[in-house]
Amino acid sequence: MVQEQLVARGIRDPRVLQAMRKIPRHLFVESALAGRAYDDGPLPIGEKQTISQPYMVGLMTQALELKGDERVLEVGTGSGYQTAVLAELCRNVFSIEKIRSFALRARAVLDELGYYNVAIHVGDGTLGWSEHAPFDAIVVTAGAPGLPQPLVEQLALGGRLVIPLGDEQAQLLKRVRRTAEGLEEEQLGECRFVKLWGKYGWAD
Repeated sequence: MVQEQLVARGIRDPRVLQAMRKIPRHLFVESALAGRAYDDGPLPIGEKQTISQPYMVGLMTQALELKGDERVLEVGTGSGYQTAVLAELCRNVFSIEKIRSFALRARAVLDELGYYNVAIHVGDGTLGWSEHAPFDAIVVTAGAPGLPQPLVEQLALGGRLVIPLGDEQAQLLKRVRRTAEGLEEEQLGECRFVKLWGKYGWAD
């Protein structure tokens, strides 16, 4: 998976590659789909949600430019796979999930794997998690119609926010960097994610 899907497509951060070699992706999908866990594509995890394609996880994680001592906010815990990758690469992960059953299952798998530097909150991820802000990096794992203002406000100076922005059918993956002069946006490519639900996302 790592060699053919990540390295071959330009994922170069050695820490990201090592994390994705280490983490058992099959533990984050239903047992019936375990044989497809390392395939080049997303997989359903229930409630019309998916575990992202391995390449997309690698691309988004690399774009966060993590060195090891960061506090990272993840919007959309989902299966917990992206959460585990982040937990390998930074000091603390604060992850928000709207669906309680996902949060509970992800927590169980993360505990089984020993990722105790992760806090999971059930709620509206578009509001962020102000009690633990500012964050050095924020990753949003669902497509948004616009940039959620609370996430921008909770991003530290110099921090990176990676988010899919667009309509219901397709988005552009963007990296937003907060500087003293304002926000700098960079396009990372086309993508397609499930909807980001919430006050600053799509309406329920």
